[in-house]
Amino acid sequence: MASEEAPIHGDILEAVFSHVPLVHLVPASHVSKSWKRAVSSSLTHVSPIKPWLIVLTHSPRASHVTTSHAYDPRSHVWLEIKSNTCHASPVRSSHSTLLFKLTPAEFAFTVDALHLRWHHAPSPRVWRTDPIVARVGTRIVVAGGACEFEADPLAVEVYDAVDREWSTCEPMPALLKGSTASAWLSVAVAGGLMHVTEKFSGVTYSFDPVGNAWTAAFDLRPDESVCYCVTGTLGERFMVAGVVGELRNVKGVKLWEVQRGLGSEMEEVAEMPMEMVRRLMGGSELGSVEVTWIGDFVYVRNTSLAGEFVVCEFVDRDRCEWRNLTNAAVSHGTRVVVCGGDVCMEDLLENRTFCMKQV
Repeated sequence: MASEEAPIHGDILEAVFSHVPLVHLVPASHVSKSWKRAVSSSLTHVSPIKPWLIVLTHSPRASHVTTSHAYDPRSHVWLEIKSNTCHASPVRSSHSTLLFKLTPAEFAFTVDALHLRWHHAPSPRVWRTDPIVARVGTRIVVAGGACEFEADPLAVEVYDAVDREWSTCEPMPALLKGSTASAWLSVAVAGGLMHVTEKFSGVTYSFDPVGNAWTAAFDLRPDESVCYCVTGTLGERFMVAGVVGELRNVKGVKLWEVQRGLGSEMEEVAEMPMEMVRRLMGGSELGSVEVTWIGDFVYVRNTSLAGEFVVCEFVDRDRCEWRNLTNAAVSHGTRVVVCGGDVCMEDLLENRTFCMKQV
């Protein structure tokens, strides 16, 4: 008679679970109490959960229909979220965790890209087509991007999510009048301020939504060799991603940390390998480069070559790893919106309408 196989326990089971995709750990945690403890311990001590990259795609024939995919960097797998959703207006991203929808009749936003739980509000007073939008505490700042017939292209409005009211604020600085749309500006939130950067010049202003005031201009380019830059945050770190060289002769892509706010010292913290730079650019112009900041991850993509990301993961404060990532969410002709957010086991347990399928 064959002997029974010994059960797997302790460190071995935790190590096994560290290689199992997060969505598959949900049923594993229901096998037994010991497996549930092993799953929890593995996620805590061996292979912690990492924020997901969320990619929303709009059908080219029906832009109101949205399909969601997610990339789990812990497991290195793409997942299709089986929850096709219809939206009355296109979903847009601030290239972090904030998604929003804006029409002349309604404004809605969410920081929950996985479940898309929307906070609905009246539309801003100014009709806008391509504004910059940022969340600063409980306030949502909407600036620039006004329609041509609006009197002030620099108009700024702030929505207080607690009081559920809009207020008109100090307009954007006049120097930004020719580039108030999000296509020309990068926005980041750090230190309770919204930082707005003109991508090609590096000219940066900061806005305090509580004090309703803009700071003086500051050149955020680390040096004159940077011809294109965008800003973002990694945790509490205020960061700059810069393209080094010229429009048609890119010599590098680097990341810097702004040490203590605008006007302070900047430290170079990472440089993209040159073979990845060449693959990313693909002969296209700089205006097509998009950067998304999520947790300790920086996702860089060329909107003209939508099938791939370059990913930089900060494994600790001073060390990072670069890799290429195929964008399994895209198909020809789709409009892509990229964002991200934190995920926990409860997210996969509590809402079974999200039937996830590995792509």
